[in-house]
Amino acid sequence: MKTTNHSMVNVLCMKWGTLYPPDYVNRLYSMVARNLSLPFRFVCFTDDPDGIRPEVETRPIPAIDLPVPPGRWLKQRVFVSPLHDLQGTALFLDLDIVIVAPIDAFFSVPGEFLIIEDWKRKGRHIGNSSVFRFEIGQHSDLLDEFRQQADAITRRFVNEQEYLTDFMYRKGVLHYWPEGWCVSYKHHCLPPFPYNLFRNPVIPQGSKIIVFHGHPKPHEALLGKPKNLFKQMRPARWIADHWR
Repeated sequence: MKTTNHSMVNVLCMKWGTLYPPDYVNRLYSMVARNLSLPFRFVCFTDDPDGIRPEVETRPIPAIDLPVPPGRWLKQRVFVSPLHDLQGTALFLDLDIVIVAPIDAFFSVPGEFLIIEDWKRKGRHIGNSSVFRFEIGQHSDLLDEFRQQADAITRRFVNEQEYLTDFMYRKGVLHYWPEGWCVSYKHHCLPPFPYNLFRNPVIPQGSKIIVFHGHPKPHEALLGKPKNLFKQMRPARWIADHWR
């Protein structure tokens, strides 16, 4: 929805390189449009807008001087100020998610910065940045610190989501989404071995967004992609009902 009305919320995503086709952006927009009743702008930061549906606003990935190789640590660029013509509250969504329930509540739950708490490392201030919310223009100090300490930061942290969570924790604004809103397909939907051999993947009760970190991706999980006996999975046919 192309408007500069500040009462609208912003939904952001990022597509860089060839890992994801434009169809992933188009499906994400469609899922948001069906599950968000608030007026919104949907913006994709990308190096190639070709094939992205016209309802999606495309913007170049912010070109800022960061001392990292091209294509790495890109998400933190959304904290640049100004961020193109965007203002207000923004919900960032990875492309490899499936929305399975209404998401209005992601804009109303209290907190200055919200992110997924890593499912396997609870209590260690480590987040998963597949879904996070922030106020546009309020955290450019993250970029200032990164420029000054890039070597030390990239040695200490495996990836940008670990650094992002640590920074917001030190700043005193870190909050996590309510338990069960954002779930991992691998950890919460797939039955453990040996049940994966004869039980279908499920949508956990109360979940709103399913995150496909690593593999399988949604298109792989939809069909089932056996690798070995322990990693074998039955097709998750319900993905087709939501990922469209």
